[in-house]
Amino acid sequence: MPASLPNRTLYSNIAAYMDITTIKTLGELKASDWTSRSIKDELRSNLIKNIEQDVNSFEGIHGYENSVIPELERAILSKHNINLLGLRGQAKTRLARLMTGLLDEYIPYVQGSEIHDDPYHPISRTARELIGEQGYQTPIAWLHRDDRFFEKLATPDVTVADLIGDIDPIKAARLKLSYADDRVIHYGMIPRANRCIFVINELPDLQARIQVALFNILQEGDIQIRGFKLRLSLDMQFIFTANPEDYTNRGSIVTPLKDRIGSQILTHYPTSIDIAKTITQQEAKSDERTQEKVYVPELAKDLLEQISFSARESEYVDEKSGVSARLSITAYENLLSAAERRALMNGDQKTKVRFSDFIGVIPAVTGKIELVYEGEQEGAAFVAQELIGAATKTLFPQYFPEIKKLVKANEETPYDKLIEWFFQNDGLELLDELNEADYIALLEQVEPLEDLVQKYQPETLAIDRDFMKEFILWSLVEFDKLSKKRFTQGYQFNDLYSDFVKGI
Repeated sequence: MPASLPNRTLYSNIAAYMDITTIKTLGELKASDWTSRSIKDELRSNLIKNIEQDVNSFEGIHGYENSVIPELERAILSKHNINLLGLRGQAKTRLARLMTGLLDEYIPYVQGSEIHDDPYHPISRTARELIGEQGYQTPIAWLHRDDRFFEKLATPDVTVADLIGDIDPIKAARLKLSYADDRVIHYGMIPRANRCIFVINELPDLQARIQVALFNILQEGDIQIRGFKLRLSLDMQFIFTANPEDYTNRGSIVTPLKDRIGSQILTHYPTSIDIAKTITQQEAKSDERTQEKVYVPELAKDLLEQISFSARESEYVDEKSGVSARLSITAYENLLSAAERRALMNGDQKTKVRFSDFIGVIPAVTGKIELVYEGEQEGAAFVAQELIGAATKTLFPQYFPEIKKLVKANEETPYDKLIEWFFQNDGLELLDELNEADYIALLEQVEPLEDLVQKYQPETLAIDRDFMKEFILWSLVEFDKLSKKRFTQGYQFNDLYSDFVKGI
């Protein structure tokens, strides 16, 4: 290297009012205030600043404030490689991607380096030779933090060559090199992710022999490629994700590899409906037109989330497989679409979600649950309807008096007048595609519904009253006080006795 160093004061003054990425050579970099540090030190230092300034490092993650996030922050402060262990749909990959926000905005690397060599601590032969030849004139490029995230899904077809590297015969022929020359090596994904966050999703799916190839990288910092033992002190933050189900169904994490992972953090599903609603509203895809056209009562949002909670406790659903938060997200999108479609068909400028619109969420539910044998026997559609019913029964006592299974003779209940109305009338038919005016008029005919809402939920907004009325009807069906039949165009509600007589 040349003995003389560029004027440090000059470049420091320039850096004070110019973007640091304007620095283009190693000499300019050395004259600036930039200091080299490992990626784990970057993450740790920037996390400390966020904690001290009360900045949320994991914006958009809900329900983990007192569980997962503190454990994750402790792991980062400890400079550990991390394994996120949890069922599907628990934001494991989202957490990993958000860690890029803890990286410096830009880092310099030796231009032309395949593995983003640190200009102060080059580890590849290419970078070392380039610096030896050009000294302070060595060209420098800048890597943005968004480009420092590498992700690989572990699948059975992943090879050591994919992750670590292999000999490239084409390169050897083009450069006229012997296979004994380490310049014939083609680096895999991991070396190319040097100074970056590298995520391997579903780690247990990775074959055991491939997991073994990670041992030295995590601990000793050297790699072996086709007989070449390279001492590459790769500077990386590893994050692994795994599903507990995989440990028995498809594979496992080999013990020596687990031993080299600093922290294993358990994720979980939302613990309350309010948290689940926040996640759904954040993630659901609904454009402004839908939001302006379709009104969704809070009770409908609660009911939608309760479906997922009920699924996680259902005897028909495999609890080991889990029920992803994506169930609620896609179900909510379908719910909006069911109401929007009806409004478009009727020419209504605005509409609101109805209880009968929940038939539209069934396709979202059936695609998101893994059934046990009994569930397979009943069928996915039946299980989805059972889950809607279970959610309804769970929420009903929070709004109206409990419906007892056994009632003493001559004992009055709050629902007697409503049941009597159905006994004296020919039932109620609610068509799926009724326009708003006809829908409201039909529900107004059942006067006891209004009385119940007025007595037990008097603070219900006017726009929410129709959904609340339907909620009562569906709940009484679930508690075997009314009957409900699905026909081609909608639902028919009736009293149990009339239904029984007609059956005869």
